Amino acid sequence: MKAIAINGSPRRGGNTEIMLKKVLEPLEAAGWSTEYLQIGGKPVRGCIACMKCFEKHNGRCAVEKDDMNDYLEKIYAADAIILGSPTYFAGITPELKALIDRAGFVALANGGMLRGKIGAAVVAVRRGGATHVFDTINHMFLLSSMVVPGSIYWNLGIGRDKGEVLGDDEAMRNMSHLGQTIAWLGKAIGSVPDAFPIPPYNVDIGRE
Repeated sequence: MKAIAINGSPRRGGNTEIMLKKVLEPLEAAGWSTEYLQIGGKPVRGCIACMKCFEKHNGRCAVEKDDMNDYLEKIYAADAIILGSPTYFAGITPELKALIDRAGFVALANGGMLRGKIGAAVVAVRRGGATHVFDTINHMFLLSSMVVPGSIYWNLGIGRDKGEVLGDDEAMRNMSHLGQTIAWLGKAIGSVPDAFPIPPYNVDIGRE
């Protein structure tokens, strides 16, 4: 099975990266294929609501001027998707927001490409606002018929400076436990049946 961890932080070697890689450790030990990617700080744009993904049904975003389709291809091929973000004014980074909007919309346009996959959110925070970040990521998972595993606490770690989250022992235990839970859940779920019913999405919802 394959797990992909995507970091929405523009800072390399930071607290979000540390936590995401901690989640991947138990999965690698369980024999999963894992991949870590950093989208934060790269030139990706948000959804432009062109609706071309509903016309083409090719599993791709019509905007080809950035690397988003490379990320989408990896996401749709994975069994588990772990998305991480630092807390920016109680929100996720703009790069991760672009990823969520475009990945979720293309998936809906193509019969629910994320259905049955495992999705987990990981959040780095200095002090407050992490719950909203956590919810924002999980909302896309839940709206995409994905399975969201729990752990021993909210999947967040306290830290501002690089490496500071390593001093949050509870966060590190939680990340390790989350990885173990994903491995167990992946084994329990197995493959998603082709007959999994997904009703057609109304493309007029939300159109302005």
